[in-house]
Amino acid sequence: MPVVLDVSATLSWLIDDERDDLAIAMANAVVAEGAIVPGLWRLELRNALLTAERRRRLTQREVSDVLNDLQKMPIEIAASPTPADGEAELTLARTYGLSLYDAAYLDVAVRRAVPLMTRDELLAAAADDLKLRWHPAPSP
Repeated sequence: MPVVLDVSATLSWLIDDERDDLAIAMANAVVAEGAIVPGLWRLELRNALLTAERRRRLTQREVSDVLNDLQKMPIEIAASPTPADGEAELTLARTYGLSLYDAAYLDVAVRRAVPLMTRDELLAAAADDLKLRWHPAPSP
C-alpha cells in the first residue's frame, strides 16, 4: 500500500546527518510500496534542498543527483484539490493547529485512506489521531 510522503520524511533519508534507521525504513517502504504527494511537495522539497545547499549541507551536484534519483522512485503527484478538498484542508489545519501546507499532506492521506509518513511531530500527532500515521513494519 502506498503512503503519503511529506518533505520531512524525504529529507531524512536524503541528507547524511539526518539519516537514521527510521529514515532508511521510510526510503525502503517508498521504494517497495510507492508514495503519493500533494503537488506542493515538489516545490517544498526543492526549496529545502536549496536551503541545505546554501548551508553547505549538500553540494550543488548532490542536489542534482538527489532530484534525479527521486524521479526514478514510484512517487505519484496527487491531483490538485477541488474547492471542497480545499475546505477540508482548512478544517484539518484548524483542528490540528497545522500549517495549510502540512494539512495538504494530511488531506491526501484522508482522501486516499493511506498512511502518512512524516518526521514532523505536529503532523504525526494529527495522523495518529486519525489513525493514519505510517509505522515501520516490525523486524522479524
